[in-house]
Amino acid sequence: MPSDPSGPDWKPLRRASAHELVIGAIEEQIAAGALTVGDLLPPERELAARLGVSRAGVREAVRVLESHGVLRSRPGVDGGTFVTPVPREALTRFLRLHIALSNFALEDVVDARVVLERASAARAATSHAEDGMTVMREALERMEAPGVSREDFNAADTAFHSGLAEASGSAVSAALTVSIRTALRGLILAAMQRSTSWEAVSDQLRAEHRAIYDAVAAGHGELAAELVERHIRSAADDLHLDPAAPGGRLSPWQ
Repeated sequence: MPSDPSGPDWKPLRRASAHELVIGAIEEQIAAGALTVGDLLPPERELAARLGVSRAGVREAVRVLESHGVLRSRPGVDGGTFVTPVPREALTRFLRLHIALSNFALEDVVDARVVLERASAARAATSHAEDGMTVMREALERMEAPGVSREDFNAADTAFHSGLAEASGSAVSAALTVSIRTALRGLILAAMQRSTSWEAVSDQLRAEHRAIYDAVAAGHGELAAELVERHIRSAADDLHLDPAAPGGRLSPWQ
């Protein structure tokens, strides 16, 4: 079937790291708007010929982009490889791994959280996206449950901050917040488990989370932003977060 002259401009590539060059070519077409969500890529043989690379290079590029959630292959008569909207889970996983593996200074990660969550809190106070507000309420209930374990408290804490980002109505803020907070989860849990004054610390954390929720629910955006910054910074100090302590690494898995 002849190529559509108004479609993507597939140019031959140099024969080096073929699959990376193919990925770059696909990214270039997406960035230029020549490929959009739902568009079908040329068949493997045709795309390889048009780019001047091996079919194996195209196949590997497609596999990588499928793992990133950018492409989706469908078998059958009406099948092929399509451009898909990037699922938030794929973006979150990608960011979480890079945050965990890049050895960012803890202070920088805390500062990034403050910037993101201040904006989320202020926006959530006006948008009140219901899914996020529900997640925050449920997280508070879990944190306030009698006899809650430190591990369950930490999981609820993570959920609360994810819910705050969800309540802002910003999918990008939510993905970034989830990535950073999840990468910190193991570090925070290790600090909670080391704490010799956990009862007092947990009471303070509950009160801070409740105050943030109440400010958001009441529509007090600036107050909510101030409270969330104070909470993030004081929690880092009160828990004595230490990446060098046993179990205290930035981890995407803990």
